[in-house]
Amino acid sequence: MTRPRRAFLGVLAAALVAAVPGCSLLSGEDPAPAGVEQARIRLGVLPIVDTAAVHIAIRKGYFKDEGVEVELKTIQGGAAGIPGLVNGELDVTFGNWVSFLAAQAKGVADLKLVADGYRGKPDMFLVVTTPDSTVKSPSDLAGKKIAVNTRGNVVELAVRAGMKAKGVDANAVRFTEMPFPDMQAALQRKDVDAALLVEPFLTRAMQQIAAVPVLDTLTGEAADLPIGGYATSAKFAQANPKTIDAFRRALVKAQRDASDRAEVQSVITGYAKVDTAIAGVLRLGVYPGAIDVQRLKGVAALMKANGMLTGEVDPGRMLL
Repeated sequence: MTRPRRAFLGVLAAALVAAVPGCSLLSGEDPAPAGVEQARIRLGVLPIVDTAAVHIAIRKGYFKDEGVEVELKTIQGGAAGIPGLVNGELDVTFGNWVSFLAAQAKGVADLKLVADGYRGKPDMFLVVTTPDSTVKSPSDLAGKKIAVNTRGNVVELAVRAGMKAKGVDANAVRFTEMPFPDMQAALQRKDVDAALLVEPFLTRAMQQIAAVPVLDTLTGEAADLPIGGYATSAKFAQANPKTIDAFRRALVKAQRDASDRAEVQSVITGYAKVDTAIAGVLRLGVYPGAIDVQRLKGVAALMKANGMLTGEVDPGRMLL
C-alpha cells in the first residue's frame, strides 16, 4: 500500500471513530465514560446502617470515579426526604419504600426509583422497652406509646404487621415521632413505653441501658421485608439521566462491598459515631445490588393489608 493511501485510510478511520459514539479502534476497549449533566448530587441520608454503602462509595472514591460528587444532607426519616425532592432541595434521597410508594399513590410526588438500599432480616427491627417496663410481651403494647422515627413509613408498617401477626390490635397503639438518636433517652425518661429501634441505635441501647426486645417485627408476612432504597424526582431524572446513571453505578459497587461486614464496620464508626465494640456486633440486614419489583409489590400489598395504602401504585412504573 502506498504512503498516501495509508494516510488517507488513517484519516478516514479517525473520522469514523469520531462520528460513532462509543466506537474504539482497540478491540475490547471500553469507551470513555460520558460526562454528567450535574457534577454535584445533594443526597438525603440517615445516620443508620442502611446507608453504609453511600459512605463506602465516598471513602473508596466510587462516586469520584464516575464524575460526581455527593453532598450529604441528614434527614429524620425517609418520608422527610420526599419534600426535599419535590422542592428541589435534594436531588436524590435515601428513604423507606413505604413512604415512596405512599407518596406516589397519593400524587404528592412523582418519583423514580434509582437503586435498592437495604432489606430486612429477623432480629434487626425490634420493638424494645426498658428492663423495668410493664411491657413484657407484644400483647402488652396495646394502648401504649411507641416511638417511631416518622409516621406512615416502613417502621410503622413493621410494627403494625408484627403486632397483627401476634393477634394484637395495632390501631390501639399511640405512635410518637422522634429521631432514632433520641429514642434511648426517651425510653429512660419514660416519655414512651417502647420504641422501634434500628441499628446502630438498637445494639447501643441494648448495651447501654439493657433494652429488652418485646417484638421482632420482621417475621411472618414481613419476613425479608425490603426496607429502603434511593429515589429521585421524575423531573430530575429526565433532566439528568447520565448523572443518575453515574450515581447508581457507584452505589451498586458499594452495595456489593457492604455484603462484607468489615466494610460496614469501617465506615459506621465515623458517620454514625458508633464505637468499635458496638460496630462489631451490629445486627445487619442485606444490601441488594438491584431493585426487586416483585418484592416491592409485596410491600404495597402489606401496606394495603395494614391500612397504610388506599390508592393504587405500581412499583414497576416507578423504575427508571
